[in-house]
Amino acid sequence: MNQEEKDCPVQSNNTFFKGALIGGLIGAAAALLFAPKPGNELRGDLNDKLSLVTDKTKEVASVVGDKASEFAKNVSTKSTGVAKSVVIGTQSIVDTVKSSAADVSGEVVIATKEVMDSSKEAAKDVHKELNATNL
Repeated sequence: MNQEEKDCPVQSNNTFFKGALIGGLIGAAAALLFAPKPGNELRGDLNDKLSLVTDKTKEVASVVGDKASEFAKNVSTKSTGVAKSVVIGTQSIVDTVKSSAADVSGEVVIATKEVMDSSKEAAKDVHKELNATNL
């Protein structure tokens, strides 16, 4: 045996249980002395806190709902503006296409008339040449 074992002999189980019992009693007494409130008061405080949290949650939900509504109105306004711009742009394109189609149609009519006139002139010239060679 070494010196420490001689100085501190092993204690019996009986001593351990006495120490555990005394420690438990001291702990229970301390818990009763330092407990903040009795159960009824603690439950009441918890209910008050729960009510406060519920009220805050409703308030936050209301603010979020208002912000969402404002955001939806903003999106609606902007999308209406975009839709108007698209309609105006589309109308402008349609007007340009109609104008261009009318211009092209007029040019085709003029070109067709010129081709027909040239064809008639050429036919007359060919007919004169044929008559002149047959005589």
